[in-house]
Amino acid sequence: MALEPRQTSPWGRFPAWARSIPVAVEAWLEEEREQLALWAPVALGAGIAAWFALPDPAGWLSFCCAMLALACGACLVPEGMRLRKLLLVCGLLATAGCLLVWGKAAWSGTPPLARPVFAEMAAEVEAVQAVPAQKMVRLLVRPEGRPDLPKRVRVNLDEGHVPEGLGRGALVQFRARLMPPAPPAVPGGYDFAQRAYFLGIGATGRALAPVTVLRAAKSGPTLRARLFDHILHRVDGHGAGIAAAFATGDQGAISEADAEAMRRSGLAHLLSISGLHVTALIGAVIFLLLKLMALNRWAALHWPLMLIAAAGGALAGIGYTLLTGAEVPTVRSCVAALLVLGGLAMGRDAITLRLVAAGALVVLLVWPEALVGPSFQMSFAAVIAIVALAEHRRFRSSTAARDEAVWRKGVRAGVAALATGAAVELVLAPIALFHFHQAGMLGAFANLLAIPLTTFVVMPLEAVALLLDIVGLGAPFWWLVGHALDLLLMIAHGVAASPMAVVMAPAHSGGVFTLIVLGGLWGLLWRTRWRWLGLLPVTVGMGLILTASPPEILVTGDGRHVAVRTPGGGMAILRDRAGDYVRDTLSESAGHDGDLAAIATLPGARCSTDLCAVRLRSGRGDWQLLATRSAMLVDRPALEPACAQADIVVSDRRLPFWCRPRWFRADGRLLARTGGLAIDLESGTARTVLRPGDRHPWIPAQRSRRGRYPSRPRQL
Repeated sequence: MALEPRQTSPWGRFPAWARSIPVAVEAWLEEEREQLALWAPVALGAGIAAWFALPDPAGWLSFCCAMLALACGACLVPEGMRLRKLLLVCGLLATAGCLLVWGKAAWSGTPPLARPVFAEMAAEVEAVQAVPAQKMVRLLVRPEGRPDLPKRVRVNLDEGHVPEGLGRGALVQFRARLMPPAPPAVPGGYDFAQRAYFLGIGATGRALAPVTVLRAAKSGPTLRARLFDHILHRVDGHGAGIAAAFATGDQGAISEADAEAMRRSGLAHLLSISGLHVTALIGAVIFLLLKLMALNRWAALHWPLMLIAAAGGALAGIGYTLLTGAEVPTVRSCVAALLVLGGLAMGRDAITLRLVAAGALVVLLVWPEALVGPSFQMSFAAVIAIVALAEHRRFRSSTAARDEAVWRKGVRAGVAALATGAAVELVLAPIALFHFHQAGMLGAFANLLAIPLTTFVVMPLEAVALLLDIVGLGAPFWWLVGHALDLLLMIAHGVAASPMAVVMAPAHSGGVFTLIVLGGLWGLLWRTRWRWLGLLPVTVGMGLILTASPPEILVTGDGRHVAVRTPGGGMAILRDRAGDYVRDTLSESAGHDGDLAAIATLPGARCSTDLCAVRLRSGRGDWQLLATRSAMLVDRPALEPACAQADIVVSDRRLPFWCRPRWFRADGRLLARTGGLAIDLESGTARTVLRPGDRHPWIPAQRSRRGRYPSRPRQL
């Protein structure tokens, strides 16, 4: 009725073709009416993402005003239209999302330490986490009597220097070198500073021996820590760390080689307590409770067995979530499982996208900062892909139960599992390329073997072993767990060794990633033929990622490490003694899968102890790069002509004014404002970690000042 050309209707003044547009939109929304509620967490997440993307309070307020204007504009749409309600609700939710994360950042975040310091402190221990793979212990402490330090500090302590009586609640005294939480080393790198701000960590560092216990811990290790230590001592071989991660969610005992193999093979999700683990536990508890209660005739005839079993499964899921640290994937899985159990108890079909949307709303309302992390994005993207595929009528018809031979059922189950794994890999690929600059290509095949092995062999054996350890009879089952985990690692290392295991891509902008995410959501959440329009932005975005040229020069934020692209497509690093973390960061950001050579070994490179000059080639000609590689002072007669002959000069110190290269100088003064750099010589541009005027609270004040940023080279 709202669209009819009545005398009082505003639509009557428009021509027929104009009136047909809202009619068509309303008809389309009517067909999609069951899917409209799924966009509620998307709208809330859009507001949260806008707060992270926009640099300062003026931008955040402008976004809120724009969304409120959208909501007010929706009131001009005639009443009764679904478009009116959709625009109104989305505008209000987007505003609420921006204000929610803004308020949480202002209320509960911890500002970072202003500059690196050496400090001696007495501090109360909040948490102790053992990291056997790195032979250290990680402490979370609250300094006392030091108002100049953040309220919460995380320090690492060597295993050999751990004193007696160290534990939660202990008062310790030590000296440490503290630093602000690290921002991304290069554009596209991992932003620990952002995550630490919301975790309440204002500084990180290493505690120097000796560490004195002024007051011993009154309580022993937590249940999680005791369980972690118990499993490590019961399982032999490299699988001990994985067994501990399955039970506690703590991955500190997994070696770097095994963790890298799990990542490259697409099995890293098994190490994070998420839907697979929570579902397996709750399903096992429900199955056992139903079978045990059904043994009693009176209970089977008079008790609501499904309701009781669902309650038991819910309690088990909540306990498992609390035991494993209540990480975002675990909480999301627990919330979803509770909704499923509630639906099953009421006799409803609970496995729907509305279930996923409800879980996403709960997580975003409590932890809005989780939206920009890979854990939230990958866990929800995988579940959306699985449920959307399961709801498709053709997939349902092909997997529906039917009377046929056993081998046919097995083939159909295998094909369905492979199709599900492939769908998940396709959905997760853009997220993995954005955050980790690599995506698994063989993960579907690896998961086809690893998920049944984990769900039906490893986890049940581990649960039985833990129960039998109460009476001291768990050793045989731990032996089986160890061999099953060896098989899992063999699968991971075998797949990871394949040259087709992963595809690499250089770091790309958030705008391209946003384009892909919106296209993917459009295609997965709608049900009519218009959903196929989502393939267009996804295809464009993936094309931009896969065809993007990597930067020729990468400079870390401290100016110490420089990586350049060689003519053969490899990468070379300035300081060949750099650690694995620096090498991995530079390789991943450049989309390079291989070892880093030394710049000094490149043809035409001229390097001394203090300076290194190398000529780089691009489509725009040759470029001369000069970099300092020591802390020693270089005399002006040697440095000034070298600077004049160079196009780009990179240094970790503040260079004098007379060092004037032909393009720009990235010394300590500039890098303090820009952070790490990714320099593209083809286009003559440089991307930076820090943006001018960025006022997010985890950015140190001295780094948020507006400064001169390199944009394009001068004509040479």
